[in-house]
Amino acid sequence: MSTIEFYNQHSQDFFASTVNADVSELYHAFLSQLPVNARILDAGCGSGRDSKAFIQLGFEVTAIDASVELAKAASDYIGQKVTVCTFEQIDPTLIFDGIWACASLLHVEASALPNTFSTLASTLVSNGVFYCSFKYGVQERTHNGRFFADADESLLEQWIQGSGLHIKHTWVTTDVRPDRANEKWLNAILIKTVK
Repeated sequence: MSTIEFYNQHSQDFFASTVNADVSELYHAFLSQLPVNARILDAGCGSGRDSKAFIQLGFEVTAIDASVELAKAASDYIGQKVTVCTFEQIDPTLIFDGIWACASLLHVEASALPNTFSTLASTLVSNGVFYCSFKYGVQERTHNGRFFADADESLLEQWIQGSGLHIKHTWVTTDVRPDRANEKWLNAILIKTVK
């Protein structure tokens, strides 16, 4: 079973377990660098939790997810259509001030991540802001039916080479869900610089 199939089959459970997770502390590092009414791509929006928060704060949000079932649930939740597509299928004519990829790029194989970062970065304005998070580590693994590429700072640095992105800062957090407190996450703010 692929990771996308996993989310299609378990969309309700996943929605329920993540929609109320409080990750608002992560928002500040990202949103504080965006202009008023900025255009944000929520790349791999899952339950739509973060899209909804950004919409309520007055941002213009485009949400995508590769899971048809999660996209349906998120569309209902945020009150606007979530586009079903992979990161690679993003409409290249779209332009964003910021990209939010919270716990989503970690489902892309490490060998494909440089291309994925480049594809997404191509939709960012110059000096655009890109937030991403990965489970902290250095391995690729399948866990409970889903594929994960874990990351540390040096892996992330490798993956973004040639994408026009550079790391502004990284920080490590623990999972906010009550049963996951022992899980560590690598968070990063990347900035697009056009040479």
